[in-house]
Amino acid sequence: ILVQLPLPGHIDAGKVIQTIAPEKDVDGFHFINVGKLGTGELETAFVPCTPAGSMLLIERVRGKDLSGLNAVVVGRSNIVGKPMANLLLTANCTVTIAHSRTRDLPALARTADILVAAVGRPEMVKGDWVKPGATVIDVGINRIPAPEKGEGKSRLVGDVAYAEAAKVAGAITPVPGGVGPMTIAMLMANTVASAYLAAGLKRPSF
Repeated sequence: ILVQLPLPGHIDAGKVIQTIAPEKDVDGFHFINVGKLGTGELETAFVPCTPAGSMLLIERVRGKDLSGLNAVVVGRSNIVGKPMANLLLTANCTVTIAHSRTRDLPALARTADILVAAVGRPEMVKGDWVKPGATVIDVGINRIPAPEKGEGKSRLVGDVAYAEAAKVAGAITPVPGGVGPMTIAMLMANTVASAYLAAGLKRPSF
């Protein structure tokens, strides 16, 4: 079961999400799953899909052992920023969560071996924010005007200025076509895992 957010203003999304049985919470937003993630109990937790997919991308580039790497997560939402930071912490990274009140954000970002942008601001992270060779995960998806395509047209961009950041980064995800497909894949993985649990079977590993 998943709740398609955002809900209409008169409906309390938090209350709706907490009515879902934790073992059917394939979005990973129930307090029990959030708590398991926060304490590193990943084997029995349903992890939010976007952070889970982002971790697979990071591990594909950096390998399974991320010990000691500096990770900066720009954004502190319950859907991406906080769970992403918890996953990186569980993987033994040194993690910093940055946000709109962070002082000298560009300098902080330049310390990151792994830089995750999940702030919802079009092309906020510039190329000179990126440490040479860093792995950059762009979670943002923003629609901006594209007059070059014609009157009233628009295009999608991430939270990272892709063209300039790609010249510096060791690896970077595009928008669209980067983290988005991984989110869908992890939603399917969580759904299959939930079905296994409902059938009394051992949860598969993906």
